[in-house]
Amino acid sequence: MTNEGLRTITVSIIDDDPMICQAMRLILTDYSSGRIDVVSTSTDGALALAHAEREQPDVVLMDIAMPGMDGIEATRRLRALPHAPHVLILTSLSPTNTVARAVEAGAEGFVSKTDAPEDIIRRVIGVVDGDPQFNPASQRQLIGDLNRQRPQSRRDEARAMLDALPEREREAVLLAAEGFTNAEIAQRMFISERTVKSHLSSAGDRLCMGRVQMARLVERADLPPLQ
Repeated sequence: MTNEGLRTITVSIIDDDPMICQAMRLILTDYSSGRIDVVSTSTDGALALAHAEREQPDVVLMDIAMPGMDGIEATRRLRALPHAPHVLILTSLSPTNTVARAVEAGAEGFVSKTDAPEDIIRRVIGVVDGDPQFNPASQRQLIGDLNRQRPQSRRDEARAMLDALPEREREAVLLAAEGFTNAEIAQRMFISERTVKSHLSSAGDRLCMGRVQMARLVERADLPPLQ
């Protein structure tokens, strides 16, 4: 394989295990046919930032679990630099929600410490070319995290919509969703049935919903039972 005409990609490796740093350096150096140059290795996030500011690497391979500043925070700070490097998370088995947090911090992909050398090199080159690099394990975890977050997001959205209602309208909507009739709501709220109808009608107009839709909104909000 020839690299004539191709720019050398500079890489910095961060892992709290010096043996991992050394192994990744050997892989990137020995298997890339000169395409990749490892400019530094670090064993903590603060040192990684110092290296990045001085060396301006194209790519940083970032471990997550490190003493002091962890890989998520280090990624966030790296991506905020004037000459921000691409960041690939260097991982083995990630705890739940790590993938989503890393992506939010600015990571553009994941490299497993057990990936084949050619796969690691392909991901480093790929991220420089602008292609996000997610191995199958990180893809599965990201999808799982999103699926777990979606119900909570829908719940929070429903609660926000209900909280935006005036207090008395909100109370009437919650009681209606519990199955109380207008007469029963009036009795509990110490108001007339006419006022109950007015509250529910006004809430429906604000939410652009009918009574059944408002009941489903309350169900989605998953609020504590009314006393």
